[in-house]
Amino acid sequence: MYILTDKSTGGVYAVFNKDRIKTVQVFESEEDAVRYNDLLVADGYEEELEILEVDPNIVAANCGRYNYYYTVIGKDEFVIPPT
Repeated sequence: MYILTDKSTGGVYAVFNKDRIKTVQVFESEEDAVRYNDLLVADGYEEELEILEVDPNIVAANCGRYNYYYTVIGKDEFVIPPT
């Protein structure tokens, strides 16, 4: 599985969900993670992100530690970055 991370800090990219809780998006497909990153760039997102392959269990553990949520984006699901 794949997540987006800040290239300069290594921080994990997260969005706010409808309840305003930071949520890490975990992509099943590297191609979908790349597509999402391309949409961010097209929208003018200023930080440079990179795709990182991860163990989803580690993501879940870290999200629990930092009070983040996570969501798994299934293969070929189309997710649009928030505005």
